[in-house]
Amino acid sequence: MTEFENLTPEDLAERPLGEELEADAEMDPAAELAEMLRQRAATYLLLSRLFHKEVDDQLLADMHDSLYPCDTGDEDIDRGYLYISTFLSNLWSESMRELKVDYARCFLGQGVDGYSAAYPYESVYTSPKRLMMEEARNEVMRIYHQWSVDKDPNWREGEDHISLELLFESIMGNRAAAALEAGNGEDARKILAASAEFLEEHLVAWAPMLFADMHRFAKTKFYQGLAYLAQGFIITDLQFLKDLLSEELPGEE
Repeated sequence: MTEFENLTPEDLAERPLGEELEADAEMDPAAELAEMLRQRAATYLLLSRLFHKEVDDQLLADMHDSLYPCDTGDEDIDRGYLYISTFLSNLWSESMRELKVDYARCFLGQGVDGYSAAYPYESVYTSPKRLMMEEARNEVMRIYHQWSVDKDPNWREGEDHISLELLFESIMGNRAAAALEAGNGEDARKILAASAEFLEEHLVAWAPMLFADMHRFAKTKFYQGLAYLAQGFIITDLQFLKDLLSEELPGEE
């Protein structure tokens, strides 16, 4: 099985965050769409990394040096970028400590029930008693295995952690791009359809509740912005996939 990629700062998008897709008149439709899907996958990869663990020095520096759009057409995405860029433009000697404390406050909590933090697991938000390792975990594991994807052996969290669900979307996006580049529109459609289904039945179905809790617990603009950015992105991406699948893809006969 293909394992989930290790989540490190080096896995960030090759282009700076927020860089616009430049139209290239010489690109054929398949190559242009594949490039768009790879940029989409890179955004999922970055979101996955930010939910996976605390920001480190290298990632903070990379994000500080990136450019952020201010008018994407989605209010939540725009607010997310604004909050994150505002935090990054005001870095000081204690910024790293603030982020570490806020990550722990937001996602780890100090209580013993399911209401003491924004616990980043689908099971917590879909089980009656807000417990981990419930039915949602089993369902996403089935989907991962169906697509020959397994978690990294070093991963110690539940498979329904939002970081893995976002990473699954990144992997599927890159697979769809590769299929288009190989001229196989039929395979690309199957992959994109599975991505849309996973988004609709899993991430979009439960993650907005997590993001609402993040607004309750997060104190920094960085993690408040992450909540807005992630919510806006998964919702607009689902609509993007639905619109894309309603048309013929390059390479389909």
